[in-house]
Amino acid sequence: MPVNLSNGKPLAWDSAKLDADTKAMLDNLQPNILQAHVRESMSLLLVHFGDGADGRRFLRSLVPLMKSARKHLEEVREFNRSKKRGTPYVGVGISKLGYLKLGESTTKFTDNAFKSGMKRRKDTLSDPAVDAWEKHYQGEIHAIVLVGDATPEPVAATRTRVLALLPKTAKILGEETGEGLRDAQGRGIEHFGYVDGRSQPLFLADQVAAESGTNWNPFFPLSHVLAADPLAPHPSRHFGSYLVLRKLEQNVRAFREAEEALADALGFKGEDRPLAGAMLVGRFRNGTPLRLHGRPSAEGHPVQNDFSYRDDPGSRCPVSAHIRKANPRDSRDGGLERALGVMMARRGQTYGRRTDRPWDDASPATRPTGGVGLLFMAFNSSLQSQFEFTQQSWADEPAFPAEGTGHDPVIGQGRRDVKVRFPTEWDGKKLSAPRQQVPQTVTMKGGEYFFMPSLAYLKGL
Repeated sequence: MPVNLSNGKPLAWDSAKLDADTKAMLDNLQPNILQAHVRESMSLLLVHFGDGADGRRFLRSLVPLMKSARKHLEEVREFNRSKKRGTPYVGVGISKLGYLKLGESTTKFTDNAFKSGMKRRKDTLSDPAVDAWEKHYQGEIHAIVLVGDATPEPVAATRTRVLALLPKTAKILGEETGEGLRDAQGRGIEHFGYVDGRSQPLFLADQVAAESGTNWNPFFPLSHVLAADPLAPHPSRHFGSYLVLRKLEQNVRAFREAEEALADALGFKGEDRPLAGAMLVGRFRNGTPLRLHGRPSAEGHPVQNDFSYRDDPGSRCPVSAHIRKANPRDSRDGGLERALGVMMARRGQTYGRRTDRPWDDASPATRPTGGVGLLFMAFNSSLQSQFEFTQQSWADEPAFPAEGTGHDPVIGQGRRDVKVRFPTEWDGKKLSAPRQQVPQTVTMKGGEYFFMPSLAYLKGL
């Protein structure tokens, strides 16, 4: 029987009752899709094939370096039990142009964004002109090879093995290097200094059990992240996922200046000044959600994620805050995220090295204006109805979720003409006078859409 992607229960991947088709799906699915693979150190290789036949042989030759989703989950369980390290992550994605170069037809792919490619979707996404992208993204990218692990050494060794397999007719257009960024408590953060990676959709039974709640249900069905691999031997049990890759450069100095300016405008002083940044992001730097608290929780307190906005008109967490624009979560069952099926499995990684401490209160003048940012990566079952919808209809839409909301202050792109208002105190009824939105401090430098095919497809090339 075909794999049921819309099952109302989390997938018990290790159940003895698992049917043969679901087992085959897990044995042929790439890792990092259903559950994030450790990737503190990453290498992303952007590949161009000069010869289609050589490209097919190269992709097939990578399979021995790869592991299945099931193998990855088994390694995670063993690490939790004995701290035994698993094997490096190797992932492969193919663009629409890549499939054509390999001699494949793309008519069976149903996602219009994928079949167009990111360059042709720039107007939909309010992206910069392609000639403003970094050079290696302007070319014809056929495939991406991702290598990741907890430390640089196995990544470097595996990367060397990958490059040794590259045929002479192919070339590496460019390479991105991701390095995990953590605060003093060891929590993963992004370059503006805020704890990152919360509010992920969870698909597996053991994941959901570890993050249960009463206000937010983290479980989402497999239909949010998996798509039948149309070119695999058995698409009813061989699955993949659409990957969006975007290099997002962060002007940390400008964002910190915007935080300071907002704090001044709202009259926040002393210990209340971090409230201004929290109003832009929706969480304090240590991850404390503004919906629940007006001050950061004590260090060592777990990052909370069990909340909704259904009883908050914006007096606690402004409706314009980044995490509220990108994840409205307005009901116990997930609200718009669940009803529209837009929740993405985010797997990004920070890039760029810093000499300062991103989480502290040093002067904005000490912060970088470029050269650091996020390699945004997310898995989707539909790029058009998930990633593009979130970017276009939520982040870039100044009238979502209400008139006068403005752009997403972190990832929103486009002219910021709408003036916005903020609470003058946490959980207060008074709003500030309308003020200009914070400037755009995140710049898209290039990217592409890929399909991460099943191992069954790669083996058959």
